[in-house]
Amino acid sequence: MSETSGPVPSNQPARSVPEAIETRVSMRAFEPTPVPRETLEAIFALAARAPSGTNTQPWKIYVLQGDKRIQLINEVCAAHDAVRADPSLAERYKEPYDYYPREWVSPFIDRRRANGWGLYGLLGIGKGDKDAMHAQHQRNFRFFDAPVGLMFTVERVMGQGSLLDYGMFLQNLMLAARAHGLHTCPQAAWNGYAKIIMPLIGAGETEMLVCGMSLGYIKASETVNRFYTPREPVSSFTHWID
Repeated sequence: MSETSGPVPSNQPARSVPEAIETRVSMRAFEPTPVPRETLEAIFALAARAPSGTNTQPWKIYVLQGDKRIQLINEVCAAHDAVRADPSLAERYKEPYDYYPREWVSPFIDRRRANGWGLYGLLGIGKGDKDAMHAQHQRNFRFFDAPVGLMFTVERVMGQGSLLDYGMFLQNLMLAARAHGLHTCPQAAWNGYAKIIMPLIGAGETEMLVCGMSLGYIKASETVNRFYTPREPVSSFTHWID
């Protein structure tokens, strides 16, 4: 399995659920075009129709569009640069939960590597080009220039099942965005900088950062937005029990 360059994406609204799912791709280059608040509210309302255990609805969204968005970008990018210059500083920035496994095994590590090198290969970044890798990774912390940055939190008291609920909420949100001609990029990369993010957005001490997300209209012609990840065939993950 390898990463491929997919079809040219567009900002046309998805016309059906299957089309929204097929065109929901993590985009990494956005136009600065503002997104109206009423459009965001409509997307969030639809996302909130996601199921949750006993209707707990554990999600909470922080929307960054103005000066706070710029402040967050500047502070996290500065921290990212500082960690590169002095790796010992990484101890200051811990993820609030283990998004990835502590020990990688096949086939998951193989898919992860193919994903990373597939993206870098598409962008012409060589395996030894540390500067280019750092710069590309830092694009996460600029919301890929998207005009809307989203941070999602959950109350720490909630159980692991709430993260399952959250996943369905996030997928709903991303598909609803496609119905409005918008694109997204869900980002776990922000999690390591929760120490900076949480007080800046005004989140309470009882909250935990789940992830971030970029949202907006894409630059359809950008090469990075042609990055299209493959999926395993149904036969590889389905077991029919007679």
